[in-house]
Amino acid sequence: MKARDQLKQFEVLLVEDNPGDVRLIEEILKESGTHIRLNIVRDGVEAMAFLHREEPYAHAAAPDIIVLDLNLPRKNGHEVIAEVKADRILKRIPVIVFTGSEVEEDISKAYDLHVNCCIIKPFNLDRFIYVVRQMQDFWLNVTKLPGKRSTRVRER
Repeated sequence: MKARDQLKQFEVLLVEDNPGDVRLIEEILKESGTHIRLNIVRDGVEAMAFLHREEPYAHAAAPDIIVLDLNLPRKNGHEVIAEVKADRILKRIPVIVFTGSEVEEDISKAYDLHVNCCIIKPFNLDRFIYVVRQMQDFWLNVTKLPGKRSTRVRER
């Protein structure tokens, strides 16, 4: 991979226990053509091991963004958010909640913990694809992430 291509590589940590959602997100991102390395963990305990580079994730690259479900086994999404945002290094990584929960208390608690945004997973397949593409476009093409060169096309 050329140095120029490496600058455009994005590391995404997907914390999701639903295999169907994982597969669908993988396919949508693969079709997009963006250089994304999607790292997948199935629960909050694995997410924190990944983020702290504990075995078996000792050689994992730090993610540019974290996409997190709230309803996870072993350690829920709120606990993960709290740990990430309390860590002086990890707190700079944007955390995007992508959840099936529409419970106002869940969403409010996530924002109270300083999550960057909450997105409700659509049940309709076409809408799900659209939302994942919009999330990808905004977070990887529109925003400026810490430590990444901007991919935005400058207007002349």
